[in-house]
Amino acid sequence: MTTVTERLARGKSAGRRRWVPTPKFLISGAVAVVIGYLAIVPLYYLLWGTFFDDRGFSLDGFSRAYGNSRIGELVTNSLWFAVGAAALSLTIGTALAYLNVRTDVPFKGLFFAASIIPLIIPGILYTVAWILLASPDIGLLNSLIEPVLGPGFFNVFTVWGMIWVEGLHLSPIVFLLMVAAFRSMDPSLEESALMSGASRWQVFRRVTVPLVRPAIVASILIMVVRSLESFEVPALLGLQNGIYVFTSRIYFVLRTYPPDLAAAGALAVGLLVFAMIGVALSNLVGKSGKSFQTITGKGFRPRPMELGKWRPVMGGMVILYFFFTVLAPLAVLLYTSMLGFYRAPSVEAFQSMNFDNYRELAGMNKAVTALKNSLILGVGTATLVMGIMAIAAWMVVRSKIPGRQIIDQLAFVPLVIPGLVLGLALSFVYLRSPIPIYGTLFILLIAYCTRYLPYGMRYAVTSMHQISSELEESAQVSGASWWQTFRRVLLPLLSPGLVAGWIYILVVSFRELSSSILLYSPGNEVLSILIFEQFENGQFTVLSALGVVMVLTLVILVAIAYKLGAKVGLRED
Repeated sequence: MTTVTERLARGKSAGRRRWVPTPKFLISGAVAVVIGYLAIVPLYYLLWGTFFDDRGFSLDGFSRAYGNSRIGELVTNSLWFAVGAAALSLTIGTALAYLNVRTDVPFKGLFFAASIIPLIIPGILYTVAWILLASPDIGLLNSLIEPVLGPGFFNVFTVWGMIWVEGLHLSPIVFLLMVAAFRSMDPSLEESALMSGASRWQVFRRVTVPLVRPAIVASILIMVVRSLESFEVPALLGLQNGIYVFTSRIYFVLRTYPPDLAAAGALAVGLLVFAMIGVALSNLVGKSGKSFQTITGKGFRPRPMELGKWRPVMGGMVILYFFFTVLAPLAVLLYTSMLGFYRAPSVEAFQSMNFDNYRELAGMNKAVTALKNSLILGVGTATLVMGIMAIAAWMVVRSKIPGRQIIDQLAFVPLVIPGLVLGLALSFVYLRSPIPIYGTLFILLIAYCTRYLPYGMRYAVTSMHQISSELEESAQVSGASWWQTFRRVLLPLLSPGLVAGWIYILVVSFRELSSSILLYSPGNEVLSILIFEQFENGQFTVLSALGVVMVLTLVILVAIAYKLGAKVGLRED
């Protein structure tokens, strides 16, 4: 006859034996650890390497970085470049969005191409294209207007040139943001103002702009942050005339011998602070946007405003924008890629055009390797990020795990880390790590996955919110395990959002430069790195051919992905 104590002891022992980690516990725990590692470890090592040395806490890196007599000029250039590019992109993007949504402007078919194609063109290619167009020495536009305005009228190697190129490249993003804002606004408010005798300009200034003010302010802040972390434009345009911003100065400090990691880290911390302030202000504006909500349960259909005699003028502006944003950059790259050396268009130049540069690329082992590496990293990053974020979205939206919101917040930490700063942070980590991955393709994969975690989380969480929990509950009541429910119920329903996120991350990973420039090693180049090297060597014709191949590859990849996505319900928004 057993005693009560013995029975309790056996019960506890059986309980301990019965507990076995479930797949849900193991998978969720692994995802949480991966997100925490990718988000926190690089930032920790960056701060540690900046503020501490062999002697302990030290601010020597800050004194070397900010003790330079030209530091004020660097900060001024950075802010002027960021604010100027944001203002230009906002002006162009908002005007085009308003014309597209609220007026009867012609050539609306060009808006889609003008908003999508620049997003596919890598920043480095876009910058090189504008060098070929507006360089004071070799610029195609300068050669065309030289008989009238004299030589070197356009000069892209100035702060104004940097603002022009960056602002044009960012304007499609503002256009897409503002199109959504204008489509969501009730037009009856504008119509009431017009019927009360207000002019169109008064209506736009006193009714339309206040209603979309949250979207405008958010766009400004997002574009300022994007411009602050931009590397391609400052490196290719600013360094030619000794114009430094934070990103180009960090690159310059790390390319000197010996590299001053502490000073570079101090500059990176300064840039990080500016980026964090911008993101915090953007989030604050987003939360205050409820004061301007105008969408109710009542349906409405915007009636296009007739432009009247201004319709041909606005149509001409749309064509001009399409020319400068899409046609001219792509045309000059294609033209240059078929020349033996770059020169202004002429009969002789067109007669000498051939495919020698493309044949040279086909025989260049480095180019083939770079293309293969870009494909591996693009597909690998997109697949890993969206796979991890699908689980993370379930944890944040569906589970009752304590502290699950911390996972959501950790996933968004890389949003405030500019690409160049992330590359520097990872170099701090893996230069000190016994794991020999520095200088390999794997460290680039880690950098890309870290950089695009926030975007993957956004797509996955948005899709998860749209799926009713009743479907999971029905599957579990029918006897399905958590993994079976997730794999056979949730994943198919999440597929449209996951595929859309996969396509976006594929594109941005394929063209990534800023976080790669400090981490690659010979033999592990990607296409953007190879283009940068060709630029430094002055090989503009081969560079242009490589750029054309890169853009065509991206277009093909996106087309294939959309075709496959259509089978799982991917819709074009």
